[in-house]
Amino acid sequence: MSTPAETTSDSTDSQDSTPASTPVSAVEQRLAELGLTLPEVAAPVAAYVPAVISGNHVYTSGQLPFVNGKLEATGKVSTGTEGYADEPTVSPEDAQRFAAICAVNALAAVKSVIGDLDRITRIVKVVGFVSSDPTFTGQPGVINGASDLLGRVLGEAGQHARSAVGVAVLPLDSPVEVELIAEFS
Repeated sequence: MSTPAETTSDSTDSQDSTPASTPVSAVEQRLAELGLTLPEVAAPVAAYVPAVISGNHVYTSGQLPFVNGKLEATGKVSTGTEGYADEPTVSPEDAQRFAAICAVNALAAVKSVIGDLDRITRIVKVVGFVSSDPTFTGQPGVINGASDLLGRVLGEAGQHARSAVGVAVLPLDSPVEVELIAEFS
């Protein structure tokens, strides 16, 4: 992942004149306090863009748990009591951590179109998809990884409506995918 200062180097926003040693926003400072930095926005793997603006809302595409251009894990989320020996499985705890990574990647996508994460006034909705083995029903707990992270870095503005959906498979065999809608000023 890039450092917060590195995220300003590719910005075309003329207001990004913050010294290289400090994060460019209070949101990025809170991420840094958690030991996290915004990555470069992941290149799309198909015919879409990472985020679009409509009115005063940003809609992100689904974000996978990429770190340094590599998917953190593949497989279905399982409690280990059911599953297929020839398929990789991911624990609910690891999947929750991957959902948080997806949320950080979604924030990077938001920043790519609005320039400054401090412009976020509210996360309106989070939709999380969990590649689940047929008996796994803990999708809400997995997506709490994203919701908890957004609350920690955005405070009250990070509280949102949410859906957590179990699916048979996700792109690239990712265990988790998160998209969000953010309101900004």
